[in-house]
Amino acid sequence: MLQVSRKFEYGLHAVTYLASRGRDRVVTVKEIADEIGFSQEFLSKAMQSLKRSGIINSVQGVKGGYRFAKGPETITLADIAVAIEGKPHIVRCGVRLSNCEISSTCQHRGYMNNLQNRIQDLLASTTIDDLLHQKEP
Repeated sequence: MLQVSRKFEYGLHAVTYLASRGRDRVVTVKEIADEIGFSQEFLSKAMQSLKRSGIINSVQGVKGGYRFAKGPETITLADIAVAIEGKPHIVRCGVRLSNCEISSTCQHRGYMNNLQNRIQDLLASTTIDDLLHQKEP
């Protein structure tokens, strides 16, 4: 039912990988893709979105790649989600009310907006550092 996009997944894994290697280490897309087992081409698109949002920086040159622009303790899953997907929404009316043909009679909009807010709050309260230090269930 609810599922995050592959691009978000790639971005989250890439940021977590960068964090596990150290804040100042420069890492190539190829290294990340090979280590995690992702498509290098698709991962590159996620990395560009993360760069545009200021989560990571690119380093040019022979020893180029990507590194953090800010610390993993300050980067939340919500930051990554917005960088990759834009403002999150689980229903069409969450983006624009006019996107829904039954908005005037919908009995579920309040509940769905509440659910979206709870998901957003969870994403906003979870940092990359939190993920790195979580205990396995």
